[in-house]
This record gives sequence, structure tokens and C-alpha cells, in this order.
Amino acid sequence: MLNDTHFQKSVDLINESNNILITTHARPDGDACGSMAAIAEALKADNKTIETLLLSETPQWYEFLFAKKPAVLNQDITIDQLRRNQPDLIIILDTNSENQLPGLADYLKQNKKSVLVIDHHVTFDGLGDVELIDASAAAVGLIIYDLFKFAGWRITPQIADALFTAVATDTGWFCFANTDARTFRISTELIDAGANPAALYHTLYQNYSPQRFKLRTVMLESLQLYFDDRYAEQQLTKANFEQTGAKYSDTENLIDSCRIISSVEVAALFVELPDDKIRCSLRSSGTVDVCKIARKFGGGGHRQAAGAFLHDTLTNAKQLIKDQIEKQFQR
Repeated sequence: MLNDTHFQKSVDLINESNNILITTHARPDGDACGSMAAIAEALKADNKTIETLLLSETPQWYEFLFAKKPAVLNQDITIDQLRRNQPDLIIILDTNSENQLPGLADYLKQNKKSVLVIDHHVTFDGLGDVELIDASAAAVGLIIYDLFKFAGWRITPQIADALFTAVATDTGWFCFANTDARTFRISTELIDAGANPAALYHTLYQNYSPQRFKLRTVMLESLQLYFDDRYAEQQLTKANFEQTGAKYSDTENLIDSCRIISSVEVAALFVELPDDKIRCSLRSSGTVDVCKIARKFGGGGHRQAAGAFLHDTLTNAKQLIKDQIEKQFQR
């Protein structure tokens, strides 16, 4: 568990720094974006010079969180530019794994400046000089909230919205098994601070583009059930994106659509990427530890939500994951 010593080291590192770069994993989700937006606003208010950096584009439905749209690596800024204008401190949120930081991992190895990692995953590579790691936290936003309280940083309504987004999205709007009393307690305090759950829910879940809705329909048409309907397999090919006009970021949370089937205990979504790798997202009701499966293929995550990239054909990738799921069911 984290204690005051951990938080004090983090605050000391931030106080000693003037130019701070804040980043997170590729394909940032609500927890990553909300946490990044919240801590960026707090440090700006403390007169720090802040640069927010994403490794892939911000999903459209999270753009409202940021006063200024984060820069995207190799689109708005290059690694060479980062090397020339090195920040005093790099803060990495919602990951501690090199394979989730494509394009940035090598830079971090060569970086001579301090790194602060704030994360809640069980998989880690020890990237930080100081690390705030709490695997019991349902979202990294909860750890950020504790950091705010320890540091005495003001939680404005804008920051409250960002942190509420972080917590609510990583708990499936408080439906996932990781939702606990701590989650509800802090969420209540964020509402007291100005978060607007109804408006946030509409923005996040009732705001699909026609293209994204078509993509969801195509994905559901690919649904296959195995092992007495306990395992749901779904896929999206490159052709599906071309046909629907959807973006790759539009796949976020689509995997959960099939989990309304009462028999489904494990779900997988396989996405064929432009570079021919296969991204596999996994969800579990708890009977299967999908993090163990993801780690076999260089990925990671949590027991009930994980993912990995497979360097194989779509057909082979599906079979590899199916075999691993069958082994866990047999146990």
C-alpha cells in the first residue's frame, strides 16, 4: 500500500521541477486521459510549464477534458525535438510497461532526467525513479486524487470532471468487479467538488458517430461463441474500417457489447492493424485470469481486463488465444 513517504517523494520531485512532460500509454483510455488532464491543470496552476504528450491520437470523446489538445508523438513533435528540449521531469500515467510506450521506450532508456510513474497495473518494468503504484486501485485516477489531497492541490470543477471520468470509465461506470467502497467514496467527493456525472455519461456513452456505430454493428456480426457459449470472440479487419469510415480509436469499449449475454465469461476482440499486427483485447468476469494470457504474448493488464499485440495472422492469433482460454476453463 502507498503511504505518506511515497507521496512525499512524488511531491518533492514535482516541486523540484519546472518543465514537466506528462504522458501515458498508446491508445489512451478514459483513465489515462482524465488523469493526464487533471494533473496537468493542477501543475499549471502551480506555475509549472507543462507539455502533455500522447503516443496516438486523443479519442474524440475525450477531447473535452483538455484545455489544450495534447501533442501526438511523430505528428506534432518528434523524439529528436524531445531530446533537444528535455524536460526536468517526465510523468508517466496508467502504465509502467515499455511495450505500452511505442516510440518512447528507447528515449526513456537514454533520458537522464527524473521519471515519476503513477500506475495501478500488476505488470511493470520499473520505469520510474519514483513510483506511485497501487494495484488495489480501480483506476489510476484514484491514486491521482490521493496525490491531490496529500499535496493540497485545489480540485476545480474541471479537474473533478477529469478525475470522475478516469474513475467511472475504468470501472465500467461502476459496474465492474473492481468497483469498491473507495471508488464510491472518492467519486462522491468529486461530485461535491463539481463533477457532473449525467453530462459526462452523455458525452462518453451517448455520443457515437455514425461511423463508430456502424463499426460496432460489424463487430457484433462477427461474434462467435465457444465452450458452451462461455467465450465470445469478435473481430475487426482493416477492410471493416475502410467500409465504415471508422477510426481505430473507435474500438474503445466495443468489446463489452457482447458481455450482456448471460453465459459469456470471457470476451476477446481481435483488431487487424495497418502494420498487420493483431491487437487482442480481453475481458473476463473473473473465472479466467486474462492478464496471465496477455503476458504470454508480451502484453499485460489486470485479471479481468488485459490486452496484447500478436505478430501473426488474424486466424492464428484467434486460435492462440482460444487455446489459452480453453486451458484456463479446463482448470
